[in-house]
Amino acid sequence: AQQPGTPLSDQEYRQFFRSLRATHHASTACHLRALYGCQNPLVRRLDEYENHGVIPEGPICSELPGTPFFPDFCTFSFYRCTRKRYFIKV
Repeated sequence: AQQPGTPLSDQEYRQFFRSLRATHHASTACHLRALYGCQNPLVRRLDEYENHGVIPEGPICSELPGTPFFPDFCTFSFYRCTRKRYFIKV
């Protein structure tokens, strides 16, 4: 079992994104995020699932070259959506 608030392992990410793997599914999740923000219950559940039940607070480090830090998970998630880089890990 992983520590709450930690990102998913590579295997867990594959499972998590399996349902979102089709770009239109990931795009729909991003559309919900854009419309309702990170406080929307569905968006929060996705974010919590992606992070073992706890949405990380504070700065987020990512695997993105040139953009390694984000002030919070919400900002990171919006970045993924706006850049259409849906499957980037933290």
